[in-house]
Amino acid sequence: MQHAVRSRAAIRTGLTPVPRPRTPGVTSLIDADALRVLHRAARALLDDLPDLTDRLTALLREQEPAYRAALAKDPTATWQEAHRSLRHSVASLLDPRGARDAARRCTWRIGAARAEQGLPLDALLHAFRLGGSLVWQRLVEETSRAAPEDVRLLVHVAADVWNFVDEHCTLVADAYRQTEWQLGRRRENRARLLAAGLLDGTGRIADLPEAARALGLPEQGRYVVVAVTGGPPGRSAAARAAAVPAGSRVHWHAGAEADYGIVLVGAGEGLPDPHEPGSEPPVPVPGLRIGVGSPVDGLAAVGDARGLADTALAICPVTGGTVRLADQLPAALVVSSPELGRALAEKVLGPLLRLEPADREVLLDTLTTWLDCDGSAQRAGERLYCHRNTVLNRLRRCEQLTGRSLARPADVVEISLALTARRVLSG
Repeated sequence: MQHAVRSRAAIRTGLTPVPRPRTPGVTSLIDADALRVLHRAARALLDDLPDLTDRLTALLREQEPAYRAALAKDPTATWQEAHRSLRHSVASLLDPRGARDAARRCTWRIGAARAEQGLPLDALLHAFRLGGSLVWQRLVEETSRAAPEDVRLLVHVAADVWNFVDEHCTLVADAYRQTEWQLGRRRENRARLLAAGLLDGTGRIADLPEAARALGLPEQGRYVVVAVTGGPPGRSAAARAAAVPAGSRVHWHAGAEADYGIVLVGAGEGLPDPHEPGSEPPVPVPGLRIGVGSPVDGLAAVGDARGLADTALAICPVTGGTVRLADQLPAALVVSSPELGRALAEKVLGPLLRLEPADREVLLDTLTTWLDCDGSAQRAGERLYCHRNTVLNRLRRCEQLTGRSLARPADVVEISLALTARRVLSG
């Protein structure tokens, strides 16, 4: 016995070392005697099951912090769980075939229940190994008390006992992981539904606390919604990184037409511009279109923030780019009422739009460039690679065709909005 292999579980729990022998060649007679000794001790354990359960719960309280907390919260439920598990384990020693299915069902239910409660898997496996060690220790103690000369026979059933423990450790881990996966899927689906409700504006006020917990965002924070579309298939992490600065607290929701980021921002602030001085510019993503809305207060207003992000996205060129709504309010007014925008473009620019294509584009380009240069013919000429007088001649022709004066502020506003409407509504 000095050279027998000791049980790892017994070493870990501090119980008496238990032999886990190599499979020896034994006769049928020895096997029968070993089973007789095992069954006699197992029946005694069944008669003394409450005391065995008390010993196991005491070990759990002493050695496993997670179970210590569970016992403090609900000692009766933990005791009953241990009692059921031990009863099925000992019954399986007496009738391996008849008790196997019931024991497996019991173990599976324990694994699933502990996963739902959030008990760590390591703690659960430790509890099962403690239970196995305790059962073996009590089998040895009972045999030593009733028939010391038969203790040596237990070595022939040790492998069966520990195979049972290993089987149920594997089973409880499988149940735990499967339940944990199912819980994760349910949480993900619930978070997706809650986020969709917030973005669509259909979420219930009563659901806001749950939404805040599920999304990891405060209910009363200040938020900006970012809409992302285009770019690589699936709108990859690179696209999202280009839309929201690193370190931002954000929940992403995948929509049919675009991905939406619900971004927590500082009080009174909008989303930081990743192109601002001192910030590392994002890597350009070809074809990626990003619309950044304006800030709103609270998760309850995220539906409004999504509408603002969609408006910003509608202004984005089809070739890609980022539009921040706060920087494009005139364009936002136009896309918010496209029919009025088209009517304005036709009323103000109609005579220019009906010119021959080459002539039309020259005049419209000159007018746009002059406005971009704050009314400077000199700078507009430099951009257009022509003399300032050429710019002035073209502008005069625009005035003649449209019937509007570029010296009159009200007319300039109309022309500017009409050009914006033509640009953003051209699709």
